[in-house]
Amino acid sequence: MGRVQEREAWKGNGFLFLVLSILLLFGGIFLLTGGLAFGAVLLIAGLLILPGLVINQPNEARVLVFFGKYIGSIREDGFFWANPFAMRKKISLRVRNFDSEKLKVNDADGNPILIGAVVVWKVVDTAKALFDVDDFEQFVAIQSDTAIRNLASQYPYDSHSDDKPSLRGVPEEVAETLRKELHDRLELAGVEIVEARISHLAYAPEIAQVMLRRQQAQAVIAARQQIVEGAMGMVEMALHHLEGHGVVQLDEERKAAMVNNLMVALVSEGETHPVINTGSLYT
Repeated sequence: MGRVQEREAWKGNGFLFLVLSILLLFGGIFLLTGGLAFGAVLLIAGLLILPGLVINQPNEARVLVFFGKYIGSIREDGFFWANPFAMRKKISLRVRNFDSEKLKVNDADGNPILIGAVVVWKVVDTAKALFDVDDFEQFVAIQSDTAIRNLASQYPYDSHSDDKPSLRGVPEEVAETLRKELHDRLELAGVEIVEARISHLAYAPEIAQVMLRRQQAQAVIAARQQIVEGAMGMVEMALHHLEGHGVVQLDEERKAAMVNNLMVALVSEGETHPVINTGSLYT
């Protein structure tokens, strides 16, 4: 059996049917007081019209079910009349937020982290939302938690490599990945994902201090590597400049000494103090 697809239910002008009901009721009462039995028929007809009146608020829908069969939905706001014998189930079409709890999961590197997300969603197919899943609100909550857990396992918490995406490094990519996965999971429930973003991200308490020291060490190593690479470039440029302009002719030993002095001066964290050599390098 295929899934139920939303369709528009037949509806009439509510004011017109309200006036008709009032006329039938007054007509029936008038005929009954005159001793005519036909007045009872009019009275019953007027009473049967009243349950069919329905008021639909903006961003609200009514799903009509007649003896267990889906006969359509009313999405338009206003005052209408529909099948008085049909059951009417109200569904909100407003945009809603799901704020997940802080979930404890392992990232792609196996590190325990705490992650939470905010999912913005709305119902776009009332028939699917009501008939294809048991409770579409609970379905959104459970599938959102599952998608967040799966997302965390695809990315590391952090990465110092530019070519390796991470939860902290590429928030826009992570948000889009989460939105697409939620769309695939919740489409069968007639739900559209408007936006999904990570709202909380941190290491689990038991490893937070250790991972903080690790992050600091990795940052120091990365910074040192960049400083050394920059210093080597400056030393090479200085040697080429001196030799190219004929300022001084340096043999290999003097080049080594100059490179050593320049590297110490450029890479050292503390203040360097020059030492004036009044003699020769070879004495």
